[in-house]
Amino acid sequence: MDNRAGEMEAFMRVVQAGSFAGAARSFGLSPSAISKLVARLESRLGTRLIVRTTRTLQLTSEGETYYARALRVLADIDETERLVAHGGAAPPSGKLRVNASVSFGVWKIVPLIPEFLAAYPLVELDLSLNDSIVDLVEDRADVAIRVGVLPDSGLKARKISEAGHVVFASPAYLERRGTPASPDDLAAHNCLVFNLARSFNAWPFLDPATGKSRSVPVSGNFQANNGETLRRMAVDGLGIGRLSSYHVDRDIAAGRLVPILEDFNAGERQVTHAVFVGHEHLATRIRAFVDFLAERVPASEDWFRRD
Repeated sequence: MDNRAGEMEAFMRVVQAGSFAGAARSFGLSPSAISKLVARLESRLGTRLIVRTTRTLQLTSEGETYYARALRVLADIDETERLVAHGGAAPPSGKLRVNASVSFGVWKIVPLIPEFLAAYPLVELDLSLNDSIVDLVEDRADVAIRVGVLPDSGLKARKISEAGHVVFASPAYLERRGTPASPDDLAAHNCLVFNLARSFNAWPFLDPATGKSRSVPVSGNFQANNGETLRRMAVDGLGIGRLSSYHVDRDIAAGRLVPILEDFNAGERQVTHAVFVGHEHLATRIRAFVDFLAERVPASEDWFRRD
């Protein structure tokens, strides 16, 4: 009899336990039985998934891919059985892996977590924050919160919010170095930039002569891979920054930062989406989280207008 799901779960538990003996204990089977299940799986696939040494187990690249997808398949099986057992109305449950940019995560997601988990107590939320683009399969994420233009892919996306940009500096920096009167003056200033891509370090400004946007290259003595660090450096007086309004609206309201070059603001909007692998039977925990964010996060924000 075909027992693909059993082989898949045996493989998954070996990876999670780090040994065949550990997986065997969780199954209540012998290590040799678990080894046979994994060997049968590898034989059917025609490829090695696990490299065994005397001390460790290491996944091959095929094993990494299979493991990431096996987690989703087994989660779907659990979800399907719960839905049937509860008449199609099972509450969201299980582990939910979310990846988001540092600033959006800190300012928009983290404050909402207690409310979300109170509403869905059976969900186990696993949140990772970084400003790099993640692969949902390789990084084993159920939902990624991505800022900016989305690449073409087979993923589903739902718009969560959009925000304007603002160029800013601390009062101490402006007192020390002077306030730039035009975007061209930024060449003489220390600008705080991302180290992710060159495109982040050419700031768009409105050209009053043409009414169109133009890019102005900027540079400085500090780079970072996330907006939260750049915000902190600006507050500490290191230089001039440019970020979405939700990064800095609290600092501006408190006087820690001052918006500058507003007459040249190009009006660019930065859109944030929730991205996930979509299919007909989307896990209820994923749907619940995406719906929750869309309902709680303001749809549009600027530093001068807090929703």
